[in-house]
Amino acid sequence: MAEPLPDLIQEIVSQESAEDPAMLETNLASQDDVAVATILESLPVEHRLRVWQEVPRERKLDVLVEMRSDPREILIDATEHDEWVALFSGIEAEDLLELMDSLPNRLVDLAYAELDAQQQGFFRDATQFDDDEVGHWLNHGFLVLPLNAKVRDGLRLIRRNVPSHCDTIFLVNRSGHFSAAVRLTRIFGSPEHVPLVELIEESMPVLKGNDESTNASLQVQRSGYASLPVVDENNKLLGRLDITSASELINEFYERQVMATAGMDEDEDLFSPVAKSAKNRAVWLGINLLTAFMASWFIGLFEATLQQVVALAVLMPIVASMGGIAGSQTLTLIVRGLALGQVNNANFKALMAKELKVGALNGVIWAIIIGLIAYFWFTDILLGVVICLAILFNIVAAALAGVFLPMILDKLKIDPALSGSVILTTVTDIVGFVAFLGLGTLFLL
Repeated sequence: MAEPLPDLIQEIVSQESAEDPAMLETNLASQDDVAVATILESLPVEHRLRVWQEVPRERKLDVLVEMRSDPREILIDATEHDEWVALFSGIEAEDLLELMDSLPNRLVDLAYAELDAQQQGFFRDATQFDDDEVGHWLNHGFLVLPLNAKVRDGLRLIRRNVPSHCDTIFLVNRSGHFSAAVRLTRIFGSPEHVPLVELIEESMPVLKGNDESTNASLQVQRSGYASLPVVDENNKLLGRLDITSASELINEFYERQVMATAGMDEDEDLFSPVAKSAKNRAVWLGINLLTAFMASWFIGLFEATLQQVVALAVLMPIVASMGGIAGSQTLTLIVRGLALGQVNNANFKALMAKELKVGALNGVIWAIIIGLIAYFWFTDILLGVVICLAILFNIVAAALAGVFLPMILDKLKIDPALSGSVILTTVTDIVGFVAFLGLGTLFLL
């Protein structure tokens, strides 16, 4: 039984050096390529390089394919040039497509030369599409027959080999244009003389090579098929997108979304150089600083009020925090809806009305609770009224901002997951401070 990854990582890191290479080799042999990639990404650089030397040569390429870009580039740089010829032996187009952004040009050329003629053709076809288009990530292992084939032809083809995640046979005309698909399960129960066109799937979706990869992957997941055909603009069959590739593309998309909310790259190495990590994060720290100064400037407009009513300064963070949380909840919901294609002009008004009602209800409930707490804390009923109104106003404003901001950013072709949270925080801070301090000036002075 394979040792749990956390325990194995702890064991590797705690070793003084390569005291027992045989034990390390045994532990690695018990893990699959994904697990070995995860282990390498989890190790400080010096330990990572040592473990990399113990990975069997025949597994190194597969492990690199499973790794993120930043950590694998460290291993690529540490691998001797003479070793690459052996590593690239038997490489396929799909592997080279995954690695090409991490490899220097000389190694891309070397790997390309190791591809056979068919795989070189697959590679050239894939590079005609951007890496965010489904044509870049095709699986070329599929079952295909001419349009006039019969059940007996399908059975003969199935007996030879059925690729993984393949539950249909694609039918093409003489020019290689996709016509229809037939489920394998329908073939098994039909007489051998029946033409396959009589068993076709009427509602099977067909993907275009230039379709956006995440949307295409979602279609595969929802289709009920193990894979969907991909065609070019002339309907010529290019390949298929299977459920495994679709799931990987969707996982990568959501990981990008999560990392983007903090202004970070999903490929960043846990143990990347300090200077590189600091540089990558400095941009958003600088943007956040500018927004913080903007909020501070608005607070400065009420300096006289704060000097006379110190309680306002004590309670200000509560107003900003409640607005920020309420806004981020709405923002997250809308960003997810945009990513899945669920939010558009047709349902925008209904969605805005619903979020306003949610904001108003939560605003009333928490405004009353916080107002009562402020009253009993400072024994000042007007102060309780002020923060009560400010909380209500800020939560409703946060709901509005949470709906409008991602929609506006999406229209401007700016990723709302990347910049939406920063802008939203600024909006809720300024609205909350101005509402709270403005009402305080009006009622308390």
